[in-house]
Amino acid sequence: MQQILQQAQQMQQQLVNAQQELAAAEVTGTAGGGLVTATVTGAGELKSLDIDPKVVDPDDVETLADLVVAAVRDANNNAQELAAQKMGPLAGGLGSGGFDLGGLSLPGF
Repeated sequence: MQQILQQAQQMQQQLVNAQQELAAAEVTGTAGGGLVTATVTGAGELKSLDIDPKVVDPDDVETLADLVVAAVRDANNNAQELAAQKMGPLAGGLGSGGFDLGGLSLPGF
């Protein structure tokens, strides 16, 4: 039983570490062939937005808005992929197979 609790604590620490790494990580997304670039944290917080002046047309604000939305969406998708890479092994170990202790699954048992 002690070993099971130690493994659960180790997994919890790994999860906390992965969450901290995600919060500190920054990923980018682009639209319009790089005319608009959005940078978000691994947690999905928008940090910056770069717009090439070539895409700024006062008579076509709608296209610029679409490019901004697409760049932010791309950045968020990249952040979700990063989260899946970092958290995937940990989340997979919690819910699939393993030893079941009242709803808590521990791998290897």
